[in-house]
This record gives sequence, structure tokens and C-alpha cells, in this order.
Amino acid sequence: MDYSIMKNELEQQLVAMKARLGSIKKDVTHGYSGDSAEQAQERENDEVVDAIGNETAQSILAIQSALDRIEAGSYGSCVSCGENIGKARLKAVPEATRCVDCSV
Repeated sequence: MDYSIMKNELEQQLVAMKARLGSIKKDVTHGYSGDSAEQAQERENDEVVDAIGNETAQSILAIQSALDRIEAGSYGSCVSCGENIGKARLKAVPEATRCVDCSV
């Protein structure tokens, strides 16, 4: 099956996620204000930004893995049962590694 359109979409997502992660890293490395109340709020915000950064990093890994599977010719096959992952599932979750039956 030809996954060139999916590959293009995944590559675009990868670029967007890497840009997002770069922006997050820049936000995390800012200095803190002198006011202790503001510092407390800034530190809480940093925890949220850190969590978003971790999610973004995981998304990058999943997208890169999907691109690697496309290159290897194994994209679209369930890693659990070996059956084809449905087109609708891949369209909804392009980095999916399991078919619907195996993902539950």
C-alpha cells in the first residue's frame, strides 16, 4: 500500500512538534521575578509547561517511529497480531502501532 500521503502528513506533524518543543524549552529557561508570590505562580506554570513538553517529546518519538515503520515497510501492520491496521484508524491516529482489536 502507498503511504506517501501519510508520510507527508507525519513529516509535517514532526516539524510542528519539534517547533513546539523548542518553544516550550525556551519558555522553561526564563528567569524568575523578584516577587515571591509571582515566583510561586511561575513555578506552578513551569510544572504545566514541563508536562506539555514531556507529552510533546513522546509525540515526536511516536511520529518518528511511524516514519521509520513506513521506511521499513512495516507501517500499517499491527505489532501485536500482524493484521492490517484499518485505514480509518491510521487516518485518525497515524502513529498507531496496533489495530483496534489489539488496542483495547
